[in-house]
Amino acid sequence: MTAASPILDIQDLRKSYGANEILKGIDLAVHAQETVFIIGPSGSGKSTLLRCCNRLETPDAGTVTVDGVDLGDPRTDINAMRRRIGMVFQSFNLYPHMKAMDNITLALRRVSKKSRADAEVLALAALERVGLAEKRNAYPAELSGGQQQRIAIARALALEPKVMLFDEPTSALDPELVGSVLAVMSDMARAGMTMVVVSHEMRFARDAADRVVFMDHGVIVEQGSPGEIFGQSQHARTRAFVSQLER
Repeated sequence: MTAASPILDIQDLRKSYGANEILKGIDLAVHAQETVFIIGPSGSGKSTLLRCCNRLETPDAGTVTVDGVDLGDPRTDINAMRRRIGMVFQSFNLYPHMKAMDNITLALRRVSKKSRADAEVLALAALERVGLAEKRNAYPAELSGGQQQRIAIARALALEPKVMLFDEPTSALDPELVGSVLAVMSDMARAGMTMVVVSHEMRFARDAADRVVFMDHGVIVEQGSPGEIFGQSQHARTRAFVSQLER
């Protein structure tokens, strides 16, 4: 992979559920240290696109290449590749019977085969990055929703991924808790983490995105800088969507 090659390269990606075509030939390239927001109405295919990027969904056609590796190649070790692709969901998916530290070290020990001591060093570093080192011994029920989502981000960060995928990471949070999660994501972007974010947080997209991609009905309608998409969009469908969100 050359220096100019995208770290995430999606070509002609297609996915259907029965007769319902969700993705209709998506082409998207994301370069290292780029923060790309994907916006669009519900049902436009945003989450399906993200899930195809780490093979939680299997595309019907097209290719997804991460860090030079084709995820669809039968020779590809998909579990090894998933360690390079962090994923944060709407729901936190923390184990309720495990402390924050143990939620993070579990994958490090089972997937990355780290010793307990090495896993705890990496987990503590990840907790410090999300500002929750003091909560290492707390159970999920003892944490706010925002804190639980930050633990989920730390769990993904601890595996030292090449790309982080976020699927509506703040949609399950009360409004007053959203800011703490967005602050962590902003710090990650400034630190150079490559991020692909599906979100309706338009103000955050304006501030944090290098590029905004607008999807509708399974296609990319338009993409550009935040200023272009939010202020000078070329397509009426994009303008209508953005104006609805700003009411």
